Order: sequence, then C-alpha cells, then structure tokens
Amino acid sequence: MESRGAVTVVPIRQVLDVLGVPADELIPLVELAVGRPVVDVAAQRREALAQRRDLWADVEAKLPALPTLVARMRAAGTDNEESVLGLVDSLVKVMSRLPFDPPASLAKLSHDHAGDPHYFDLDRLAGARLVSAVAEWTSTPEPTRPDLIRAMLTRVGILADRLSATVLLHQVQVAGDGPVDRRLRDATTPVPVTLLDLTVHPPALASQVLTVVENPSVLEAAMRRQSPIALACTSGHLGSVDHALLQLAVDHGVDLRYAGDLDGPGLRIASQVAATYGATLIAMSPDVVRRAGAAPSAVAFGDPAEWVDPDLRDAIASSGRVVYQEHDAALEALFGSDQPQGSDPQPPAGRALA
Repeated sequence: MESRGAVTVVPIRQVLDVLGVPADELIPLVELAVGRPVVDVAAQRREALAQRRDLWADVEAKLPALPTLVARMRAAGTDNEESVLGLVDSLVKVMSRLPFDPPASLAKLSHDHAGDPHYFDLDRLAGARLVSAVAEWTSTPEPTRPDLIRAMLTRVGILADRLSATVLLHQVQVAGDGPVDRRLRDATTPVPVTLLDLTVHPPALASQVLTVVENPSVLEAAMRRQSPIALACTSGHLGSVDHALLQLAVDHGVDLRYAGDLDGPGLRIASQVAATYGATLIAMSPDVVRRAGAAPSAVAFGDPAEWVDPDLRDAIASSGRVVYQEHDAALEALFGSDQPQGSDPQPPAGRALA
C-alpha cells in the first residue's frame, strides 16, 4: 500500500484478497459491471505486430530476388493479409515463367496464374506490382509512360493491351511499303491503328506536319471540309498506343502539332505532349477563347492551373466556360473558315500554353 498525496493506492491483488475474489474472476466481474467485454489492447497490438512480422518474413522468403518490391509493399502496409499473400503467390507463379516463350497475353497469364483475366490489369495495384517486379527482375529502371511499360513487358513475353485501343490516323503520309504503310496510303477515311501495328509493323512516316487532336469529331470536320491536313486522334487521355505514335513521329522527324479541348484535362494533355514530344500547341490560344465568346459552352471551367500561361488564364476567366474542339472558333483555328469543298485551308501556327 502506498500514498499519493491525499489518495491511498491499494494494490488490486490485496483488494481481491480482502473481498475473497479469485484473480481469474476479476475480468468476468468487470465485464458484468460495465456491460461490455474487457479488451486487452496491448495484447492485441503484440499479436498484430507478430502477425505482420510473420507475414513479411513469408513474403521475403517467397520473393528473394525482389527485395526492392518487397520493401515497397511493406512500406505501403496492409489491412488484408490474405490479399497480400494471394498477390505474392500469383507473382511467384508468373515470375517463375519469365521470360514467356511463346509470349502470352496479360489476360491469359492473369487467368492461368491468378484465376482472373483482369487480375494484373495495368490500372490495378496487382498490375503495378507486376510491372515493378519485372523491372527489378530485368534490372531495368521502372518506366512510367504506358507505351514504355508495355514495351518492357513485351521483352519478357508478356503482351499487354496490344489490340484493345487504337489511334485514328487520317491522311498521314508514309514512305514505306509495310502492311500498315499500305493501309494508310490506300485509305480515304480515318484508319484505326493499334499498338500491335505500331510496334510489330510500324509505318515509315514521311516528313510532314502531323496535327494530333483530342476528339474524333475534329476528323469528321476535316472530312466535311475536305482538308488535306494530316491528322491523328487520341480520343481523350493519352494511352500506350498514343504515346507509341508520338514517339514514332519524333523518331521519324515529323513536325508535331497538338490541339485539344480548352478544359482542365485538355490543358494537362497538351502540356504533356508539348513537354515530352516537342509539339507546338495550336487552336488553344487566348485568341481562340476570346473568339469563342462569353458563353462558348454550358460547362463551367473552374480555376485553371497555375502553370497555364497568364494570358490564357485571363481569357478563360472572362467567360469561366470550357471551350471544346467542336466550337467553330477552335475548328477555324485548325482549318481556316468553313470553305467550299475542294478548298485548301492551312492551319495557322499556334501558341504554347506557357
């Protein structure tokens, strides 16, 4: 027994002895008194810590050749031990087969080694872990561009999304005689080109100005106007096939121009294309925004990002609305005024965002 100030502290065991209550009945009595179970939080924490140690020891033992990946997974932590072990077991099965010969599609190996064709989809965490694993296994810096990710996977026999997405090419000039060159040369309407086309049978692009646009409606406008401009359409955010085309254009010395919607995503894509591939931005200038008028669309813009050119920010702020590529002001900046069929409009040089 001890005293703390005016309070006398009596050891709990002495109290139990006085009351004649066995120590092993204390917890049931307390639970009865408070109406809820007594939880030993400290014991739970010790048990959880021990389980985590066992989990990561197991992961390290299963992936001994991938210490960087294991460290990244451990740092990310988990609340679901079963999902981690399931991922690790699937990775072990895939990594033991590298390189795949003959090559296998990503969906096929996902099905065979994880029981789900979409398990290693590259927009899922498991897919990102697979990319990290292959990069470490091949001693390759981990790529971030989608086309470079797929190129790395292809080198170990994993074929990812070579057919699922396309880029539309219209009036693109070619100098070769491969199968894709012939399709492009003979076409009178836009041609869908896959990642397989661009990597297995890449066309030999001739020296030209290639205008890359965001929306297929621009190609419809080009056909209606019978514009001779060489066009490529990404149909929104840049995917692997779009990056592959842009890199092919750079490799062949093609003069790239880019035009997109004057909204948040469109400006981000434009900035990426300009910075990565050296494209000139057209039909995305303050003048286009001003010519679009006070109500260019029904969609509010919000606040443009800080990196956007101040003149463009001010022009956007004057209406506070998005200017889409379908607006006549944007189309005229690309093709000139809507001239009669057979005319030969030329796109004006554009201005960069920043």
